[in-house]
Amino acid sequence: MDIVVLNGAKNAKESKLTERLDNLLRELSAQHSVQNFVLEDMDVHSCLGCWSCWCKSPGLCVLQDDAEKIFKAVIHADLVIMASPIIAGFTSALLKMITDRLIVLMHPYIEFIQGESHHQKRYDKYPELGLLLLKEKDTDEEDLEIIEDIYHRLALNFHTKLRFLRCFDELKKEGAAHEIGLI
Repeated sequence: MDIVVLNGAKNAKESKLTERLDNLLRELSAQHSVQNFVLEDMDVHSCLGCWSCWCKSPGLCVLQDDAEKIFKAVIHADLVIMASPIIAGFTSALLKMITDRLIVLMHPYIEFIQGESHHQKRYDKYPELGLLLLKEKDTDEEDLEIIEDIYHRLALNFHTKLRFLRCFDELKKEGAAHEIGLI
C-alpha cells in the first residue's frame, strides 16, 4: 500500500505528535511504501481562491510552492494519513491550509451525491483518508465530532471515505499501525 502522511504539527521536531507519528511510520514502513511530509518544513502557501486551477490552468495551482509535491503524492497514494494536534478545537492551520489546497485535484463541475452538490472527479482513483489527532487538555467530544464531520465531508467530496479518526492517547505507543488496521 502507498501511504502519504501529512504532519501538521507546529514545532514538529519537538512535538509529541511527531514522536508518536515517527513510531507509527517505522511500523508502517516495514510493510508499506510511506512518504512523510512535515508541513512546517515545506514552502506551502494558503489557497488564493483564484480558481485558476479550475479555469486558467486546469489541475495546476498558480502558486509555485512545495504543495505540488504533495498533490502528486496524494493522488498516487492508496491512503493519506493527516496528523495534527487539536488547536482551539480543530486541526492545525498547517493541515487546514494543505487540505484547502487539495481542491486542485477536483473538477469545478458539480454533481449530486446523496442529494448534495459535490465536485466531479478529476482522476479515476482517490486515496482513502485517515486522521490522527493529539488532544489538547480541554478537547471535548463536541470538538471531535466537529472535526470528524468536516473530514467525513472532505472524504465525500474527494470521492473516497474516511477510513479512521483516532486520537493518539487512545493508541498504544507501539503497535498503533495494527490498532488502526494497517498491519
